[in-house]
Amino acid sequence: MTAHLPAVPTAAEASGVYRGQARRGDMAATEDDFAEFVRVALPGLIRYGHALTGNPHDAADLVQIVLEKVGARWAKISRHCADPSAYVRKAMANTHVSRWRRTRRETLLADFPDVPAAIQQDRLEHEPVWVALRSLPPRQRTVVVLRYYEGLSELEIAETLGVSRGTVKSQASKALATLRKRLGPLVEGGDV
Repeated sequence: MTAHLPAVPTAAEASGVYRGQARRGDMAATEDDFAEFVRVALPGLIRYGHALTGNPHDAADLVQIVLEKVGARWAKISRHCADPSAYVRKAMANTHVSRWRRTRRETLLADFPDVPAAIQQDRLEHEPVWVALRSLPPRQRTVVVLRYYEGLSELEIAETLGVSRGTVKSQASKALATLRKRLGPLVEGGDV
C-alpha cells in the first residue's frame, strides 16, 4: 500500500465528488451510500492517516477502525453531518490520540524483526520531511498534522485533542523548533 502526503481532499472537494443518497432511510441505500463514500474518500483518508501515524501500516489500521465505527452509524451521520469527510477525519484524529494514550505507557519486550525486502517500501518513506515528521513525539506530530496538513485552528485542535489551547501552542512550537533544527540545512531561508 502506498500513501503519499500531498493531497487530502478538502471538505469542498469531497463534497463536490461525494453525493450522499442515504436520506431515504432504506438500508440498501444507506449501504450503497457508505460504499460510495468509502470509494471516493479512501485515498485521502489513507494519506491523512499516514500523516497522523507516521507509517502506512498504522494508517491503514486507523482508517479501518474508524470506517468500521462510522459504517455502523452511517445513516445517522449522513443525515446529521454536512461534511462526512470532516467527521471521519476528526474521528481518525481522536482515535489516533486515544490509541497513543493507551499505548504510550507500554514497554516493548522484544524488537520486531526487520521488514522483509519483499514488502514494497513507500517511495517517500525516506524523504527528509517524512523522517523528521516521524521522529516527532506522537502528540507533537498530531498537532503539526492537524494544524498544517488539515488546516485546523489552535482552538479546533485543542477541542479535538481534549487539551488546552496553550498545550497546542507549546506542542506546535516544540515541533516546529525540532523540524527547523532537523531540516534547516535543506531549507534555504524558508520557514519550516
